Amino acid sequence: MLGCVSRLRRLVRLVRHLPLQTSLLLLFLFCTVSVFVSAYFLYGAKQELEHSGGGVAGGEVASAVYDDLRVSPSRLLPVRAVSGGPGGEGGVRTDPVVLVFVESQYSQLGQDIVAILESGRFRYRTEISPGKGDMPTLTDKEHGRFTLVIYENILKYVNLDAWNRELLDKYCVEYGVGIIGFFKALLETQRELRDHVPNFTFNLGYSGKFFHAGSDEEDLGDDLLLSYVKEFWWFPHMWSHMQPHLFHNQSVLAEQMLLNKRFAMEHGIPTNMGYAVAPHHSGVYPVHLQLYDAWKKVWGIRVTSTEEYPHLKPARFRRGFIHSGISVLPRQTCGLFTHTIFYKEYPGSPNELDKLINGGELFLTVLLNPISIFMTHLSNYGNDRLGLYTFKSLVAFLQTWTNLRLQTLPPIQLAQRYFSLFPNERDPLWQDPCEDKRHKDIWSKEKTCDRFPKLLVIGPQKTGSTALYLFLGMHPDLTSNYPNKETFEEIQFFNGHNYHRGIDWYMEYFPLPSNTSSDYYFEKSANYFDSEVAAERAAALLPKSKIITILINPADRAYSWYQHQRAHDDPVALKYSFHDVIVATHDAPVRLRVLQNRCLVPGWYAIHLERWLNHYHSSQVLVLDGQQLKTEPASVMDKIQRFLGLVNTVNYHRILAFDPNKGFWCQLLEGGKTKCLGKSKGRRYPDMNPESQLFLREHYRDQNIALSKLLYRMGQPLPSWLREELVHTR
Repeated sequence: MLGCVSRLRRLVRLVRHLPLQTSLLLLFLFCTVSVFVSAYFLYGAKQELEHSGGGVAGGEVASAVYDDLRVSPSRLLPVRAVSGGPGGEGGVRTDPVVLVFVESQYSQLGQDIVAILESGRFRYRTEISPGKGDMPTLTDKEHGRFTLVIYENILKYVNLDAWNRELLDKYCVEYGVGIIGFFKALLETQRELRDHVPNFTFNLGYSGKFFHAGSDEEDLGDDLLLSYVKEFWWFPHMWSHMQPHLFHNQSVLAEQMLLNKRFAMEHGIPTNMGYAVAPHHSGVYPVHLQLYDAWKKVWGIRVTSTEEYPHLKPARFRRGFIHSGISVLPRQTCGLFTHTIFYKEYPGSPNELDKLINGGELFLTVLLNPISIFMTHLSNYGNDRLGLYTFKSLVAFLQTWTNLRLQTLPPIQLAQRYFSLFPNERDPLWQDPCEDKRHKDIWSKEKTCDRFPKLLVIGPQKTGSTALYLFLGMHPDLTSNYPNKETFEEIQFFNGHNYHRGIDWYMEYFPLPSNTSSDYYFEKSANYFDSEVAAERAAALLPKSKIITILINPADRAYSWYQHQRAHDDPVALKYSFHDVIVATHDAPVRLRVLQNRCLVPGWYAIHLERWLNHYHSSQVLVLDGQQLKTEPASVMDKIQRFLGLVNTVNYHRILAFDPNKGFWCQLLEGGKTKCLGKSKGRRYPDMNPESQLFLREHYRDQNIALSKLLYRMGQPLPSWLREELVHTR
C-alpha cells in the first residue's frame, strides 16, 4: 500500500504542472480505472482473494477515488472481501449491488457517482440519505443485499441518528462491506458561496516549514491544494508558526519571514496581497515594533487583523487602528476553535453551534458589524468540515431572514472601506498590557509595566510645572523620565505625534526598574492639561497613576504666555499688544487667533479639569495652588508626599532656599550654594494694564465659578487666587 501511495503522490505532483482541463481529464480517467480495480475485488473469485492475503486495504480504495478539490473521499469503514458460509465454505455473502445515498434526486455529485457506476456496468440502488428516517432493508435472511455503500455527503453518515448508525455499522462489520463518503471541500464551497456573496474567496495562511511534514495522505493534500493556488488568496504566517513577540531582534525576525517568502515563491504562491496574520495575535496588539518593521521590510504588509484590540471581550467593542503605516482591522470569532472538529461533539451539543448560526451570536456579529473578518483553523476543514458547514449555513440564514447584501473585498480594499466608515478609529488608544492577562501573555517578557510612570504632572504651561519637576526630582524615591532632545524635560507623549510611536517608544524614556519597591517614576508635560486627547489616552495606559495639576490666576497665566512668546521672538506677539491679542475678533488674521487661543484656552480650568475627572477618580487628582508653590514650596511638597503615599519622606524645608537674585526658590546645595532653574524661568514682566485685567476677569468669570464648584465636589481647598476672584464676581 505504501508503494502505491508513494506512486500516487508522484502522480499528483506531476498533475500539478498540467493545464486544469488536462488534469481533470486525467483524474477522471484515473477514477474510472479505480472503479474497474474495485470491480475486480467485488466480483473476484474467492480463491484469488484468499491467495492475495485476505482482501484489499481500504486506503487504496479511498485514494483511488481521489478527485479534485471540489469533492474528496473519506474512508469510514474498511472495504474487505469476506468469505463465508457455514464451516468456512465458499460463497460471497453479499449481492453485487452498490447502495448510493444521495442528498436529493437532482444533486450534481450524486448524478456523477451514478454515471461512473453505470459506465462501469455496476448494479446500484440510490436512496435519499436518511436523517431520522428508516434505513433501507440491508439483509435478506442471512444474505447481505449490498456489497458497498457510498455516501454523497459524509456528514449525512456522521449525523445519522444512533439507531440507524448502529444498524449500518453492524451490517458493514458483519458482512465486510465498506463505506465511501464524499465531502464538499474548499473550492466547491467557495463557488457556492460566490452565488450569494460576490467575490467570496478563502484567504489561506501558510507556514512553509510544515509543508510535506505530515503523512503521505496529508502531503497529497498539500500538493492538491497548491495545484489550485490561483483559486484562493494567500497570506503568510510565520515560517515555523513562532510567536513574533518572542523575537527581540528585528533582523532575526525578518530572516524567519524570508524563509516563508522563499517557500511561497518556489511554489507559486502570490506574495503581493499586502496582508499577514501573526500566530496567536502575537505582536499585533500589544504592538511589537520589530514585527511591524519586519512585515513592511520583507512583505510590504499594509493590513493585518486581530481579536485583541482593545480587548477580546466584549466582542462588540473590538475596533481597528492604524500603526506604523499598517491598518489593523478587528477580527471576529465564529465559535470554531482548534478542538471543535466534530459536529456531534461540539461543546454543549451540536444545537449550540446551530444556535450561534441561526439567530445567535454569530448571526448578530455579521448583522451588527458592517465589516466582519473571521479566521478559522485547519482542523475546522478536516474531520466534519465544520468551517464549511458553519459559513454556508450562516449565509443561508442571513439571506432567508435579512435584506443584507454581502460582499467580499481584498484586504487592502477592505481596510480602506473600514476606515472610511470609521475614520475616528485611525488613531489607536494604547492600553496597559498588564491589565489584560491575554495581552500580557503575548507581550515581550523583556518589557514590564513597572517601567511606566505612576505620576503625571500635567500643567498647564506657565504655572510653575518646571519648578515642581525640579523639586520632585530631589526626592530619592522619585525618578523622572530621560530628557527628550526636542522637548527637553518633557516627553509630550499623550498629546501629540509622539503617541503614534507606541508604548515601546514611551517606555524607553524611563529607566529599567530596580529590585526595590521604592521606584516611583514620574513625567511632566505641561500641555497635557488642556489637550482634548491626553486624559483619555493617559487613563487607558496608566489607569492607576496619580495626576497633579498646578493652577494660578488664569489672567496671569495668559499674560505670562504672551510674554514667553515675545521672549522667543514670536513675530505675532512682537507685532500685537497683549490687549490686541486677547480681544481679537473672529475675522482677525489666523496667526493672531492662534496666539489668542494659546493665551486664553488653557485658562478654562473647569472644562479641562472636568475632562480629566471623566477618566480619573477625584482621589487620583491633586490640584495645587500655584501661588502657594511659588511662596511656600516646602509646604506644597509635604502635601504631595502625602498624596503619593511615599514611605520615605523628605524635609524640603531643609533642602530648598530662596534665591533673592532669581526671585524664586531653588535647591540648596552643600556650602550654602543653590541650584536654580535657567534664565528663561522667573522673568519679570511689566504689569498688565487695567483694561486687560478687567477684560480677563469677565472672560474667566463663569469658568472660575465652575472651578470652585468642581473643587468643592472633589473635597479640595480653593486656591487663594480663586477666592479673591470669586469676591470680585459678587
